[in-house]
Amino acid sequence: MQETETLAQRTSPLNIGSDQFRTAGHQLVDRIADFFDSLPQRPVTRGESPSTIRQALGAERLLPGHGADPAELLNHAAALLFDHSLFNAHPRFWGYVTSSAAPIGALGELLAATVNPNCGAWLLSPMASEIEAQTIRWIAEMLKYPTDCGGLFVSGGNMANIVCFLAARQAKAGSDVRTRGVEGTRLRAYCSKETHTWIQKAADIAGLGTDAVRWIAVDREMRIEMDALRAQICADLAAGDKPFMVIGNAGTVSTGAVDPLPELAALCRELDLWFHVDGAYGGFAALAPDAPAAFSGLSECDSIAVDPHKWLYAPLEAGCALVRDLSKLRDAFAYHPPYYHFGVEAINYFDLSPQNSRGFRALKVWLALQQVGRDGYVQMISDDIRLSRAMYERIAHYPELEALTQGLSITTFRYVPQHLKRIDEQAESYLNDLNRELLTRLQQGGEAYLSNAIIGGKYALRACIVNFRTTLEDVEALLPIIVRIGEQVDIALRPSGLG
Repeated sequence: MQETETLAQRTSPLNIGSDQFRTAGHQLVDRIADFFDSLPQRPVTRGESPSTIRQALGAERLLPGHGADPAELLNHAAALLFDHSLFNAHPRFWGYVTSSAAPIGALGELLAATVNPNCGAWLLSPMASEIEAQTIRWIAEMLKYPTDCGGLFVSGGNMANIVCFLAARQAKAGSDVRTRGVEGTRLRAYCSKETHTWIQKAADIAGLGTDAVRWIAVDREMRIEMDALRAQICADLAAGDKPFMVIGNAGTVSTGAVDPLPELAALCRELDLWFHVDGAYGGFAALAPDAPAAFSGLSECDSIAVDPHKWLYAPLEAGCALVRDLSKLRDAFAYHPPYYHFGVEAINYFDLSPQNSRGFRALKVWLALQQVGRDGYVQMISDDIRLSRAMYERIAHYPELEALTQGLSITTFRYVPQHLKRIDEQAESYLNDLNRELLTRLQQGGEAYLSNAIIGGKYALRACIVNFRTTLEDVEALLPIIVRIGEQVDIALRPSGLG
């Protein structure tokens, strides 16, 4: 009887009363707003060591036996994150391809977590599923892709590309690979040497093995060589292999190169191959008025991967896979065991990817698309590209800097000390070491944040601007910083007799 009475009057330690929730929530929102305002004055990162971070966290402490006040916990968590993070929201963060995230996305995440729909099945997430479907149509529209395509949100570019890869495998294998596996099929996929490492993960996961990937040479502009591609496909056909897929890049990670997408589409139509475009970074550059003409090929591909958490400035995670024929996604992923009773009157996203349980990733993208509209994204993406070009042009004003590439919103360059009169093999090796150490010090110093690329064997500094907070003032501040750190590193590393 006592146990029954206890359950009837049950209280949960996880529940937060409405007044307490309002107080804690308002305090947190105030701290976040102050954080946004303080970003330009903060270092991009403090460059702290793992041991320092663990000490600040108290990583060795045991799980508490008793609970604590929610507001105090949120304040403590905010202090840890605001004092010990790398801020991709900082206006001088240009490393990798991680955008400064839209504030409305943060609020959207709170709303999504509040309702907490499981976007695997329509019955579990009726409005959320329809919002996702509408957002997919809007993204397809932005890319001039068929709006009746299949598509869904996933964690990021890797998963978006892998979902499309698995759809291609099923569509073009010529046998029932889902039942019988791929052993003996000798499937082959083709991409440029500049393609992201997702292709290796995809070939591995799909059971093909990484030897199934044919890495094709690139031209001087880092685009796939069409003659070399055709020659490799013909050689594989003659050897009894089965080519099934060609990947084109709409903005490579290293340099922003765009492959000749219309020509790739024509080749794939001729040879009955699946044409996939990796637009995880650069796909949305198609919106820019002066986008490379090759972007016209986006409308011709069988599938495309884009990342709203890159150039739509959505908070992580938000990748997106689009497949021209929705049925190809279902063919690749759908199973219907007897314990599923969700019906088919509306879209069930568990049929379209490896995931069953899925979070509501679409909401933050849906909100931002409406906040700024298509024109707002055209402006922001175009601004990022113009700022990257401005950086590239200003490098010429510094004799110690060597501009290497500029594509979309990526500029690569390196520091070259003026005392080097000729660049021989020894000097090239030294320059690679120098720029590697320069980048390490820059990243740890927190004044700005770049990443690296290898351009023709040269270790390059790489600035990728997908940041709506960046201004021309930020760009112009970078190059003197690079020169100053480069001089310090050169003094520390220069071997005797080099010059």
